Amino acid sequence: MGRYETEILAELHRWEQEMRKEPSLWDRSSKKLQNRFNSMLPEKVHLMITKSIKSMVHGTLIGSEYISKKQPMPPRSLRESDETADALIVSYRRTAAVEGAGTGAGGFLLGLADFPILLGIKMKFLFDAAGVYGFDVKDYRERLYILYIFQLAYSSPFKRVELLERILNWEDTTGDFPTEQQYLRGIDWQTLQQDYRDHIDLVKMLQMVPGFGAVVGAFANYRFLDELGKTAKNCFRLRTVNELKQKGWL
Repeated sequence: MGRYETEILAELHRWEQEMRKEPSLWDRSSKKLQNRFNSMLPEKVHLMITKSIKSMVHGTLIGSEYISKKQPMPPRSLRESDETADALIVSYRRTAAVEGAGTGAGGFLLGLADFPILLGIKMKFLFDAAGVYGFDVKDYRERLYILYIFQLAYSSPFKRVELLERILNWEDTTGDFPTEQQYLRGIDWQTLQQDYRDHIDLVKMLQMVPGFGAVVGAFANYRFLDELGKTAKNCFRLRTVNELKQKGWL
């Protein structure tokens, strides 16, 4: 095992411990406030947002635009994959920040438009990141792995460990998967959209406030992509490291 791989194993261990932390008092208080806010929204609003997020994510997971044109990179060292992933994160953070500044400066209506645009940027990033580490998104199981990464990045501390365990034990997780024709039926879209909204609601509301929406939008989108980038990078590293271990190379 080389020095770089040893350092990565230590980084992954620290990251895993961070993901396993118990919910803090702030987490619990924030969750109560978020639940109160959500209870004030009409059911038709929840249904509309759920349908919107489901449509976007569903279209991404099966859409030819994201799948047919994506080719995994040929086998490379973990260091090379990490360096390419870092460059990808920088690029997508910049794209998201520019988009957030533009929609944030446009007031309420453009602020609303930022939700699906940013979601599309995030999903496209995840597909590109999978290719960087050599995973072929034409396989529906890899697309589900992408969805798990997305959920892990924006999940509440109360659900994070469960998602992390599924990712850490990916071979066992895939053993319980339905067929490719049925795999989307088992996704809990209501929970997915609720966790995602809980993570971004407050910041996105501030983005719609006239006067400083552009600044908030740029900063928030930058941070959201940074979080997603770190989560995706470590999740794909985990898969890569486990495969190297199975081959006896680590």
